[in-house]
Amino acid sequence: MRDHRSRRQIFGIKEIENALVEGHELRLILLSSSATKLETEHLTKLAEMASIPVRTTSDASLSRLAQTKLATKVLALTGQDPKLTREQVLNLKGASWLLVNIAYPGNTGFAIRSAEVSGADACFIDNSMLHEGKREALRASMRADRFMPVFWDKADQLIEDATNAGKKIFSIEDVGTTTPWQADLTVPALFVVGGERQGIPRTILDKSHIILGLPMYGFIPSYNLQAAMAMVMGERLRQMEK
Repeated sequence: MRDHRSRRQIFGIKEIENALVEGHELRLILLSSSATKLETEHLTKLAEMASIPVRTTSDASLSRLAQTKLATKVLALTGQDPKLTREQVLNLKGASWLLVNIAYPGNTGFAIRSAEVSGADACFIDNSMLHEGKREALRASMRADRFMPVFWDKADQLIEDATNAGKKIFSIEDVGTTTPWQADLTVPALFVVGGERQGIPRTILDKSHIILGLPMYGFIPSYNLQAAMAMVMGERLRQMEK
């Protein structure tokens, strides 16, 4: 099982330069748009020599991403490569998410962001969005595809390939009779959530190893997408911390 805590951040120009010199496996370096060329020229050259991508982002975006209260003009991220191929992702031992028939780009983006926050290996999306809808979804995700692979894929084939790769398929649907805290969520897994109207197709439910149901005691018959995902994500991380 891959340790989700292997994803970490390094702050400060000198600290990141030292990490580059020492050969640390950095995945991405983010520069604040307010950083001057003089401040970052040496760091940029070291990153180029190590073939590590460097991207410029706004001060506000960097501040939101940085896990520190200290002001910083540069941030380096370690962890998995967001450019992993579909096959490489399926061979990882962590968890990925499949979103099926999510109609709205905003909801899709929030779900992608939630998956990345939880340390997911990747997020797969099966819907009929056109190019502009996909772009809007990635914007809503805070461009989580910079840190985690995001694929638009066909659900039925993905379920088959994930199963063949040794992943357990967990569908989250109101017909489920197993709660998240009754299942072992630390195994290599593909978690599936369905669209706002029709939920998860029966063909996918039939191929799932476990259908997770979330307790509901109110009159409205379902949680919103991100709430349902968050409950399962939080329980999985709790189990991994044991």
